[in-house]
Amino acid sequence: MDLGDLGQKLGLDKSILSAGDHVVRSPIDGSEIARLKVDSPADVARKIERAHAAFIAWQSVPAPRRGELIRLFGEELRAHKDALGRLVTIEAGKILQEGLGEVQEAIDIADFALGLSRQLYGLTIASERPGHRMMETWHPLGAVGVITAFNFPVAVWAWNFSLAIACGDSVVWKPSEKTPLTALACGALWQRAVKRFGEAPEGLLEVVLGGRDVGERLVDDPKLRLISATGSTAMGKTVAPRVAARLGRTLLELGGNNAMIVAPSADLKLAERAILFAAVGTAGQRCTSLRRLIVHADVAPALLERLKSAYASIAIGDPLDAGTLVGPLIDGRAFEAMQAMLARAKTDRGVVSGGERVLANRYPNAFYVRPAIAEMPAPTDAMRTETFAPLLYAVTYRDFADAICIHNDVPQGLASAIFTNDVREAETFVSATGSDCGIANVNIGPSGAEIGGAFGGEKETGGGRESGSDSWRAYMRRATNTINYSRELPLAQGIKFGTD
Repeated sequence: MDLGDLGQKLGLDKSILSAGDHVVRSPIDGSEIARLKVDSPADVARKIERAHAAFIAWQSVPAPRRGELIRLFGEELRAHKDALGRLVTIEAGKILQEGLGEVQEAIDIADFALGLSRQLYGLTIASERPGHRMMETWHPLGAVGVITAFNFPVAVWAWNFSLAIACGDSVVWKPSEKTPLTALACGALWQRAVKRFGEAPEGLLEVVLGGRDVGERLVDDPKLRLISATGSTAMGKTVAPRVAARLGRTLLELGGNNAMIVAPSADLKLAERAILFAAVGTAGQRCTSLRRLIVHADVAPALLERLKSAYASIAIGDPLDAGTLVGPLIDGRAFEAMQAMLARAKTDRGVVSGGERVLANRYPNAFYVRPAIAEMPAPTDAMRTETFAPLLYAVTYRDFADAICIHNDVPQGLASAIFTNDVREAETFVSATGSDCGIANVNIGPSGAEIGGAFGGEKETGGGRESGSDSWRAYMRRATNTINYSRELPLAQGIKFGTD
């Protein structure tokens, strides 16, 4: 697949696209779209050092001025939304509407960070000592390492980057080796904003390319005070102890095994639409994709019949075509993993609809599949494993308390939803005894979060929070200050030490 003038619009030098041995392929047809040079250990070290030096200068710039640079970056994203969204589709395989939506997320978080740059508030705290005042202040943390996955090559980085820059940090970004072009394009747009700004130190954003070895260098470098990593739970279990060994900070966004409860009072038409987007959008390759459907036995036959009909007729194909709703899986390994789990579901007496490969004659080097529904007689161990593909398990329940138990009985805890018109069920679901996930929705699916709320989950999802709310605090360090404006020196807790 030829990128055409897309790279030029986004500031990608043609020579970069053929400078190395790392082959980048489009999941749309499996064709080669670039050959990039990966970073050597010396390159990575040099970029980390440059980012650290940039932080030393940037931390002293007033936060509202830092916000101005983010404002300019948001303008660049707006001006190039169509081109960047198209590149996301070409490189990650998601449909164009989702590619454009991902760039819009980056625009939205830039707006959020701009406003945040004037709202990095601390607290004023009552002191027990007369003539004293206590307060907390927030200061820039340092250079931040950001490791992102293929499925959201712009948005997840932007959640971290815009906040980090507004908070006074610099960023070293390692994108997935499957989606490096999008990262290079974002870097080029950032440089245009920096040029307009005119006063930013070199190195506020450093993009490093490569595989696991490059990521490990970020994880182990003490100059990177925070490692924000998005990926599998297995990856997180490797990253966390290595960063902890050097007493660094981590912000982990890991696996999701998201469920929806459909109660007998639910609006089934609304639930069907929500299930369809959450389960098959991005070809099931979102961390918030719907993977488990827990539906009341009284409404299960009608709902599942509607879903199977919708699945059978859904438009699968080239994600650049306007009518397509489901594009390709990222690669053959993703297809094989899905087929293995479908076989396992059948072994567990599940009844599977869909899941077969399609369009193989047209795209022999790409992997398009029919989204699958596996109707299970009961929850199984397979259902407790996240499969990054459009595979939806369905089980029934009778008692609402059992539905909650089934819902929570997985290692992951990212996103969740319930469809009900019973206020008691809805309130229970979002209470302490309901969903144990970081995101709990009522009458809306688990997928498609807005940037205003903190994004992240519990248990093996990692516990991190990115994007909105008070997630900015992860990118700063807190200092507690006590100021004595009296002429005395009383000690806390009423301690008497010596004599006056």
